[in-house]
Amino acid sequence: APGRPRPRVLALGGEAVPAPLWRELAGLSDVAVWNLYGPTETTVDSVMGRVLPGVGPHLGHPVTGARARVLDRRLRPVAPGVTGELYVSGPGVARGYEGRSAATAERFLPDPHGAPGSRMYRTGDLVRRVEGRLEYLGRADGQIKIRGFRVETGEVASVLDSHEDITRSAV
Repeated sequence: APGRPRPRVLALGGEAVPAPLWRELAGLSDVAVWNLYGPTETTVDSVMGRVLPGVGPHLGHPVTGARARVLDRRLRPVAPGVTGELYVSGPGVARGYEGRSAATAERFLPDPHGAPGSRMYRTGDLVRRVEGRLEYLGRADGQIKIRGFRVETGEVASVLDSHEDITRSAV
């Protein structure tokens, strides 16, 4: 509305930004738009990127102190443009999950590329580096978000399949 102050900075986070919305936001010449990425386990925002005209949707670059590595299944770095899983390390990485040692061991790993004793978090997100920026491609597992809550589709299918009237489900 006329006369109302307009924000100068807009920060987005929590979900991937669809390409049509990204293009629309990139066209805002008087607002600096930033895309923020980071799971709870890395104390939320660990990667951020500016939304700019002519640059497609991306996560950006690690924030100060964080490291973002794109690794293969053997925890080796992949070449630029090659899909791998995103691992985040740095002081913001949590110690693990309270009372869930198996889940902690699966997601919080020793960092073979960092200082001795350092750890990294396996995000479960598939990414690739394009022109130095991280591009989000999807999940490596069946995890989705519904209204901000993480849901494992495999667990939902397992519960459905346990019902006597269901032969086989797909979620």
